Amino acid sequence: MKPFLILQLRPEDIAANSEFAAILDKAGLKKNEVLRIRLDKDHNISQLNLDNFSAIIVGGGPGCVSDPIETKPPLEKKIEDSIMELMKPICEKDIPFLGCCYGIGILAHFLGGVVNKEKYSEPVGATECTLTKNGEKDELLAGMAKNFRAFVGHKEAVQELPANCTNLVTSKTCPFQMIKYKSNIYATQFHPEADNKEFELRIKIYKNYGYFAPDEAEKLIKMVRGENVTIPEKLLANFVKKYKVSG
Repeated sequence: MKPFLILQLRPEDIAANSEFAAILDKAGLKKNEVLRIRLDKDHNISQLNLDNFSAIIVGGGPGCVSDPIETKPPLEKKIEDSIMELMKPICEKDIPFLGCCYGIGILAHFLGGVVNKEKYSEPVGATECTLTKNGEKDELLAGMAKNFRAFVGHKEAVQELPANCTNLVTSKTCPFQMIKYKSNIYATQFHPEADNKEFELRIKIYKNYGYFAPDEAEKLIKMVRGENVTIPEKLLANFVKKYKVSG
């Protein structure tokens, strides 16, 4: 099998390692079936031959594509520049791609869509998502309930759907929870890899990153522990099943 390329944007080691393990678990992949690259490290990804991979999965991160360039820390700008460099060949060639959370901002921004903090940010927790009519027909969402709960937490969001994109999943608080470009390029605002334990860990790690008041962390953890979030992970399994290519 051609390996899956997993790109991570989280500079925090504990968060990055836990996210990587969650992606493997929910996608049904083994370590020897992927190439993992952390974009916060020194990797020249411009030399990657994307034809050597079955597909690309991009994890989330604390950055915001809509923040002014002059205010972005150097590491955040480096990470963003690296992933943006790959979006051109991905979108031109319709290379199988799944961007999680931060990935929807990257995709929409690259395609000329509006991404900012004006509307549709969502507090840390679970939200009720609904498949659109197009989502009900999409192979990647096969076997998923029309309505399901998913973990979210983001400051910025897609304000307008980019041209030639399809909205697959929506919610009352954020209309664009999952979008599709061309035939094989997907991105979600929710976290398909995150279960209760994973999200609890992120609350602890990111409690001083402006997503919520630090003294609310324990309350959020208690709320997360009470959630039943199991449907979104099927998306990762479907993605791997659909795009697994023999080497």
